[in-house]
Amino acid sequence: MALMITAECINCGACEPECPNNAIYNVGEEWSFVDGTTVTGQIEYHGEMVDVNAKLGALSDSVYFIVPEKCTECVGFYDEQKCVSVCPVDCCVDDPERRESKEALMARKEKLHP
Repeated sequence: MALMITAECINCGACEPECPNNAIYNVGEEWSFVDGTTVTGQIEYHGEMVDVNAKLGALSDSVYFIVPEKCTECVGFYDEQKCVSVCPVDCCVDDPERRESKEALMARKEKLHP
């Protein structure tokens, strides 16, 4: 499953530099698939093909956020979820809406870093 950041986030930013996929963004920040990855061309996002360089809207205007389509739970990079391990208030948690296998997470890693 992808991870999420809860409303308990204190916006300290400790998690952001730890993410190997650059899936974590600051409050209100636009994001793109190419940020921190090696993906090129177009990628499917919400049923549509988008350019990986396209700036997409922020997913939160109150706390840091994790883009689920970029989160691999650090599979293929580390033995632990880095954002979880550095968060001082334990607000980086499993997203119950996004249950994914290790295989699916590894496939996402391979898609983002071909």
